[in-house]
Amino acid sequence: MRTGRSKGLFCLVAVVLCINLSTWGLVSSAFAGTDQGPRLYDAEATEISSETMPDPLLPMNRFFFQVNDKLYFYALKPVAKGYKAVLPERVRLCVKNFLYNLEMPIRLVNSILQGKPGKAGIVLGRFIMNTTIGVAGLFDPAASKFGLEKVDEDTGQTLGVYGVKEVFYLNVPVLGPLCFRDVLGYVGDTVLHPLFYANSWIFFGEVALKKVNTTSLTLGEYEEFKAASLDPYTALKDAYFQHRRALIAQ
Repeated sequence: MRTGRSKGLFCLVAVVLCINLSTWGLVSSAFAGTDQGPRLYDAEATEISSETMPDPLLPMNRFFFQVNDKLYFYALKPVAKGYKAVLPERVRLCVKNFLYNLEMPIRLVNSILQGKPGKAGIVLGRFIMNTTIGVAGLFDPAASKFGLEKVDEDTGQTLGVYGVKEVFYLNVPVLGPLCFRDVLGYVGDTVLHPLFYANSWIFFGEVALKKVNTTSLTLGEYEEFKAASLDPYTALKDAYFQHRRALIAQ
């Protein structure tokens, strides 16, 4: 019984941390056109630009947006700057590649569930090439040598493909921007992560490392995003909404 309760508590905390992991990486992937998804304002995104995320908890969400903003500037950013000062960019890119390669089961299972055999084949082919030729995923010869670009599919996208809507928007401390559908999605992604079944310290260490490493590679982008936005809260909410919709439409 104690083991079961511990596992349940661990799962809950893992979900919270995984959601937190995506919070500040969203801005860079949405506006900079990184390998995590398309730019917001492409043809697909234009079709949904007139829609908005349901936000019945607006006052609370605005308050917690400010809380997250302070957490970024006074906690995450200083740690990421120190990390960046210690490790050169090429090493941090290798870390990024390794962690991406490690999460292959999430993309493979969701590509299959979405009925995308072509993407599933790319995911599997990339994993085999990068795990072997790419030295355990530290390098990405699948893309640089064979033209197999990264595929990003997750459980939240799968739920979207099956018709599950956002329901409502939330911006809460640590978790940042998300919607009800993607909360369910992160539960699925956590269960599919291979390190979820390893030692809890290893799993949480991977989550923390990925967050700090990703932030170290995108320092300054959140600041630029805020400076370019008349209302950063609304801009971030719309970016999250359109980015996720665009990924589901791919």
